Amino acid sequence: MINQIRKYTEEVSAFTAQTAEEIEQFRIRFLGKKGILNDLFEHFKTIPPAEKKEFGKVLNELKSQVQEKIKEGNNQLGSTTNRPESQSDLSRPGYPVPLGARHPISLVRNQIIEVFSRVGFNVSEGPEIEDDWHNFTALNLPEYHPARDMQDTFFLQTNPDILLRTHTSSVQVRYMENNKPPIRTISPGRVYRNEDISARSHCLFHQVEGLYIDKDVSFADLKQTLLYFTKEMFGKSKIRLRPSYFPFTEPSAEVDIYWGLKTETDYRITKGTGWLEIMGCGMVDPNVLENCKIDPTVYSGFAFGMGIERIAMLLYQIGDIRMFYENDVRMLEQFKSAW
Repeated sequence: MINQIRKYTEEVSAFTAQTAEEIEQFRIRFLGKKGILNDLFEHFKTIPPAEKKEFGKVLNELKSQVQEKIKEGNNQLGSTTNRPESQSDLSRPGYPVPLGARHPISLVRNQIIEVFSRVGFNVSEGPEIEDDWHNFTALNLPEYHPARDMQDTFFLQTNPDILLRTHTSSVQVRYMENNKPPIRTISPGRVYRNEDISARSHCLFHQVEGLYIDKDVSFADLKQTLLYFTKEMFGKSKIRLRPSYFPFTEPSAEVDIYWGLKTETDYRITKGTGWLEIMGCGMVDPNVLENCKIDPTVYSGFAFGMGIERIAMLLYQIGDIRMFYENDVRMLEQFKSAW
């Protein structure tokens, strides 16, 4: 066996490599898990005690020679294992880590929360998978009510009473069930509607809905709150309320702000009128209060709701709602310095 090791030693001495691949094959042959040296060290256990000293000596010499041969080959071929000193300096700073950016929807959501928190509104959240009672019936939309057709809904096939919520008004119902007036809360969150995806609509989007319930709350309180919001959010001090219909508020209104006609973009997004719709609102219907165990003869309140994507599209002049969901890093990079 010792003679076999000496033959391997002669083979190693005569070895020359022209490529890094040849060096790697040489390394695997001798130092690999199933290589020659590993087999020899296993065989060492069976060597008679009298021969172990000499066997171990020549075996260690072979191992050292193999390692030295590999090192010499790498040096000659300029292997990446021997990097220039400038690349091996561990005290050098690392590559700059790219800064991330918040998504524009998150930016607008946080800004809306900040604006309303200054006037006492807290934040309430609820499940995105909702039941019929909280999403429809408690909001004055009983079964077979024609107003249910206003929202194309994703129902769960296994249970027709369970659905993906179509608005965050369901969160307000849950909040009223578990809290006594006075109530002043906003409910931001993701909602789902079975709509065709286009530049202006999507099957999922985000809403922020607000609710204020107390004694002697009037429509004037609602108007003043919305005027405060538009001034803080858009810097616009002129709004108008147009009569509208929502099943859970009475009376109901659409809120427009006067955007202006200073630029060509202003003409395009306001269709030449200068006015832009931003949300819906109204006084909470007494039936909704009764459904939530709140006495409508003692308390009154108002509610409002807006789409976060719509606000973000206005603030950042984004022309296609689909851009929010395409995960294009180039778009997010534009918001690195945003609030």
